[in-house]
Amino acid sequence: MYPALSPGMIGVQLPFDECVKLAAEAGFKGIAVDMAAATADPSGVRQLLEGNKLAPAAWGLPVDFRKDDQTFQAGLASLPGMAKVARQIGAIRCSTWILPFSDTLKFEENFELHKTRLRACAEVLADCDCRLGLEFVGPRTLRENHAHEFLCDQEGMLGLCEAIGTGNVGLLFDCFHWYTSHGTKDDIHKLSDALVVDVHINDAVEGRGPDEQIDGERRLPGETGVIDLKVFLRGLKEIGYTGPVTPEPFSEKLREMAPQDAIRATAEAVMRVWADAGI
Repeated sequence: MYPALSPGMIGVQLPFDECVKLAAEAGFKGIAVDMAAATADPSGVRQLLEGNKLAPAAWGLPVDFRKDDQTFQAGLASLPGMAKVARQIGAIRCSTWILPFSDTLKFEENFELHKTRLRACAEVLADCDCRLGLEFVGPRTLRENHAHEFLCDQEGMLGLCEAIGTGNVGLLFDCFHWYTSHGTKDDIHKLSDALVVDVHINDAVEGRGPDEQIDGERRLPGETGVIDLKVFLRGLKEIGYTGPVTPEPFSEKLREMAPQDAIRATAEAVMRVWADAGI
């Protein structure tokens, strides 16, 4: 596995070529690909990554499967072209998140909707040898005051992956959601490289327990020590995970920094927890 940067996740908005250079200088080994740039010039983006010795990390599923069928079908129609470009540049990991509630659909109806629509997406991705990672969202505070709960932990999301049944679907595994869903080291050891497509790391807010954490309020990896990243990262290494590990701290502090400073500060945080875990 390798530390990767997603510029958007830390509020950096620069041209992709500038982000690539800053990520490489900071010590990252991968970067989330700007698919607009890749679509415009696939060979140029591939050369840019190779020239800076960065692997492509995951790209976000561009299909809105949460709304009406017309919106879903329009997004699905654009997916084959994007998947071909992604395969061209070696970005074979695609990921998205799953809302842990619905105000309109009961669990069974919602499960069927997700299974059907995400299967259609996964089949397109499989044609281009790409994988799809699904993120369960753990915070109890996000599910409160909604009519119907939905999948919100590892076991439930793996059940959806299995029901989709295309063989190229696994988890987008975020340590914040692992922590807020009361995940354990044993849960990580139930996984394998084949079941983990993408990984996010961060830290939780101090002074709050797992059930009190708020989804949009997080910290840099290792900043508070609330989440045991040593256990999390070692667990991933022990199951043989080979993909990107991307920080997603939702940090206002980073967003207020100059881009190069934000990237450097993020890299330093990641390298500290990396070293602490002995990876």
